[in-house]
Amino acid sequence: MERPEPDAAADEAMDSFLEKFRSQPYRGGFREDRWEEEFEKIPLFMKEAPSEIDPKENPDLACLQSIIFDEERSPEEQAKTYKDEGNDYFKEKDYKKAVVSYTEGLKKKCADHDLNAVLYTNRAAAQYYLGNFRSALNDVTAARKLKPCHLKAIVRGALCHLELKNFAEAVNWCDEGLQIDAKEKKLLEMRAKADKLKRTEQRDIRKAKLKEKKEQNQNEALLQAIKARNVRLVSEAAVEDEDSASEGLGEIFLDGLSSENPYGAKLSVDDQGRLSWPVLFLYPEYAQSDFISAFHEDSRFIDHLMVMFGETPCWDLEQKYCPDNLEVYFEDEDRAELYRVPPKSTLLQVLQHPRYSVKALTPAFLVCVGSSPFCRNYLRGRKVHQVK
Repeated sequence: MERPEPDAAADEAMDSFLEKFRSQPYRGGFREDRWEEEFEKIPLFMKEAPSEIDPKENPDLACLQSIIFDEERSPEEQAKTYKDEGNDYFKEKDYKKAVVSYTEGLKKKCADHDLNAVLYTNRAAAQYYLGNFRSALNDVTAARKLKPCHLKAIVRGALCHLELKNFAEAVNWCDEGLQIDAKEKKLLEMRAKADKLKRTEQRDIRKAKLKEKKEQNQNEALLQAIKARNVRLVSEAAVEDEDSASEGLGEIFLDGLSSENPYGAKLSVDDQGRLSWPVLFLYPEYAQSDFISAFHEDSRFIDHLMVMFGETPCWDLEQKYCPDNLEVYFEDEDRAELYRVPPKSTLLQVLQHPRYSVKALTPAFLVCVGSSPFCRNYLRGRKVHQVK
């Protein structure tokens, strides 16, 4: 068969096209200085999709998106597409975007209960990794309403209850899951852990109740001991009323006993039923102080002074603070009154003074100590009662 002879006109046209192409290069190709950036715009080669797709910037990607999420498709197809998208985000550990995708799938309200159960369960998993345990628990609960035997939902629900410290509920969810699959390893492990934590929690609750009861009994014993000694108690509201009685202040006083003062000491009673009180010694002359956390009610002031001033303190440069040269005064802050205490007096003698009262919420005392010359100036113009 003979070949047709080349058409001269066609050859001329091809030559013309090639000549034109040499002078006017193809404009749709990649630029040498930006080819990597332009390569990234091709959907197939994108390393990371933009969070928002601009049709002008990414026309190919916008076209694909319109095809994938075509509203004309059935709700089931659209929901499945969002589920797959959420799964991809989940694999990348982008849990926030995964939640958004699963939520969009649920919004399609498709009639496939199994698919909706998976969307709820998957969203619960994403919420769990975000630390939103209650939201995750709500999702697995919704999944089980659609599919009661959905084992993944039960496992994730038990995990959420563990994180929320609902140990009894975690055990219940594990038991329900084990009825479906008695050999499910995760449920067996979680049940053992939840049961142990539940028992520990119950033990701690019992111990806390016993401790509370013990403290209440101790406080009541303290209150009875105080009343037996005729120590006057006053509330904050009754401080100004010198004739206020201690009746009805039991509850207030017990509240005060249950909270430690700033020095970390509390009123206490020993095995013989004798009381010890927190007492703060003030030395206004030198702006110094000493704190006795447990001043026994039968102890004498001179006994403590002998210990505290057996050696001259570094701040007493004039060596005036010797036990035999000190005066002791109890201070009533609210009445701005002082009670002169003979050093050989006991604490109980002061507490039983007919005019002295103990403030209910602060069962601690201020004792002013000073040398005789200083005390004469310090007490000038102030009302002083004598404790015998």
